[in-house]
Amino acid sequence: MTGVRGATGVRVVLADDERMVRTALRVIIDAEPGLTVVGEASTGAEAVTAVTELRPDVVLMDVRMPELDGIAATERIMESVVPPPRIVVVTTFENDAYVYDALRAGAAGFLLKRIAVEELVQAVRLVAGSDSLLFPAAVRSLAAAHGNRERTGRSPWVKRLTEREADVLRLMATGLTNTEIAERMAVGPATVKSHVAAVLAKTGARHRTEAVITAYESGFVVPG
Repeated sequence: MTGVRGATGVRVVLADDERMVRTALRVIIDAEPGLTVVGEASTGAEAVTAVTELRPDVVLMDVRMPELDGIAATERIMESVVPPPRIVVVTTFENDAYVYDALRAGAAGFLLKRIAVEELVQAVRLVAGSDSLLFPAAVRSLAAAHGNRERTGRSPWVKRLTEREADVLRLMATGLTNTEIAERMAVGPATVKSHVAAVLAKTGARHRTEAVITAYESGFVVPG
């Protein structure tokens, strides 16, 4: 593990067992104003340590690493670091079951390794500055492919949602941030934040990503 302290702007930790991948990502990110790579990790265990010590804003996490994979590392970070960073899974295949498990663990989204440089930079800035999800449409397809779908009527939490909370959950599933949801619903951001907290409590979700996945799995949110 390598790391530095004292960097300003958006602080990023890179977790990948391939040195060449980490080097390429570092060159791309460090070349962007306001973005700084503050640490690197070659295993999941090193990633947990780096995040705990360096407190980055964003982690780019490979899913397949030795000692501790990216899924287990994401789970540990989400459980032990307060507030947790925004974790973005980096993968080769978007329908990989590992990606779904990482989202379940709390990752904010995923990036494909073949992504263009400008898209990578945009994604890092997006997750660092908001509570939106990366590629919400892909989250839906992953939930359909890998989740255990139930009928909405058999999901007890659905009946406990108020009309406003249900609207907020549907908008969350489209990838909107709290601010964007507030604008769409013509209410204040604090009101949306309160609704989001209620949604998490009633769905039993630990975080925003899990609530969205639960909504898709249950059939509460459907395409269109």
